Amino acid sequence: MFRKGKKRHSSSSSQSSEVSTKSKSVDSSVGGLSRSSTVASLDTDSTKSSGNNVSETCAEFRVKYVGAIESLQFDMSKTLKEPLDLINYIDAAQQGGKLPFVPGDEELILFVSKHGVKVASLDQCDVLHRHPLYLIVRMLCYDDGLGAGKNLLALKTTDPDQEGCSIWVYQCSSSEQAQSICKVLSASFDCALASDKP
Repeated sequence: MFRKGKKRHSSSSSQSSEVSTKSKSVDSSVGGLSRSSTVASLDTDSTKSSGNNVSETCAEFRVKYVGAIESLQFDMSKTLKEPLDLINYIDAAQQGGKLPFVPGDEELILFVSKHGVKVASLDQCDVLHRHPLYLIVRMLCYDDGLGAGKNLLALKTTDPDQEGCSIWVYQCSSSEQAQSICKVLSASFDCALASDKP
């Protein structure tokens, strides 16, 4: 007879999709800004399976939109492969005025599903961004360094021809929320990879 025991949520480093948490000192190349950040990174090259249920691969989160750097050339896409490189690039863009440090006041809903990421207004009448799963190269979250406990969620996407990339930045209310988004997206990739197998 099967007895239900207490559910225990494992936070081991062997979780699939490389959702790893590491403490790193991030030194921006502009202005000498230095800070310690907690980085949760999703590398979509991972082919491990975690056995997540399909129900865990669909969720919605309230976030704020910081900004985007679109249509970067292929050479830049290759340069921004590692999480730290991406964080440094966003830091430099913020200090150079290409991205704001603080998002607007409007809250948005970020949907994560097996189809990818969709960002819409709270009433869901307006869809601001769609990021199909197959175009998402990397998603990572890290502390914004402003001392208010907010985390930034960076999403790197490629174009259909894979000739360039774009970076989309959202603000999460906490590190837990940001890591939850990465976890759900990780499950979406696992689900998509499993459905591709014969």
